Amino acid sequence: MTAALTATTAPADRTPRGPRGLVWAVLRVHRIALIFWGLALAAATVLLIWLHAIGDEARKGNVPCSTPAHDGFAACASLESVTVDDVYAGWIELATSALTYAILPVAAWAGAALIGRELENGTARLAWTQSVTPARWLAAKLAVPAVLLATGTGAIVLLNNWARGDGAPDLVGDWYYTDVFVGTGPAAVAYVLAGLALGALAGLVWRRAVPAAGMGFAASLVLCVVMERFREDLWPKATRTATGVLEMPRSALVTHWDNEVTDGVRHITATYHPESHFWPIQYVETGILLAVAAAATLAAFRLLHRRLP
Repeated sequence: MTAALTATTAPADRTPRGPRGLVWAVLRVHRIALIFWGLALAAATVLLIWLHAIGDEARKGNVPCSTPAHDGFAACASLESVTVDDVYAGWIELATSALTYAILPVAAWAGAALIGRELENGTARLAWTQSVTPARWLAAKLAVPAVLLATGTGAIVLLNNWARGDGAPDLVGDWYYTDVFVGTGPAAVAYVLAGLALGALAGLVWRRAVPAAGMGFAASLVLCVVMERFREDLWPKATRTATGVLEMPRSALVTHWDNEVTDGVRHITATYHPESHFWPIQYVETGILLAVAAAATLAAFRLLHRRLP
């Protein structure tokens, strides 16, 4: 009697391949940065929820007062919220500034750890020998952090706006202040994406972690300065003219005054951005930043292709 022999096949290769494998590889390699990003988002969330909770109390203290009370103004000593007012305004300013300048550490990290270090120590070329093309490697390197940065930054922007309540300028600053403008709109997300792309491009240019971090940081800083300098020119300005005295709307960004005296009469013309220009300027600036991010990304892929043997 012969025993039937059953053929056995070798188990299928379970090594993750394709986009999923690259995604998990990126997350594993940069898990420290991922943990830091998660902790930063958690801390910002807790802070903004707390600021929302004390916001009403802070706004109660944000009223005119005098010592002693007179002419209908309450005594300053009777306003229990004065201290809360200062605490609220200070922490709101800190949170908004962190959102505004998140581009700088993102660009430095992208240049150093995301790209520069892996080219410097040879792990990138090792990955290219494991059935991963250089283009797919770079695409995964950019796509994974881009999704995480965009999602996290967008969520914090929404929380920041929620914590700011009615946006009283005396508490949270006028809309045209750089920190307020960037940290309360979609431009914040576009800034970090531009920083990611600029940092990655710097990493491919220098191929060493430290110089790439410095150049990514510097390029992003230049971008911030240029956008701040030309922000008022991104949308047509309004004008207002009066004779004698000209009163401007609250929170108007006045860019130019023109005084002319004819026949003893003073004519005043102001060129300005009203608060209603916040969103048009936001959209234009966001579009420019996304174009910068796209151009830097395209340049990074072209440079990678040119430097391959």
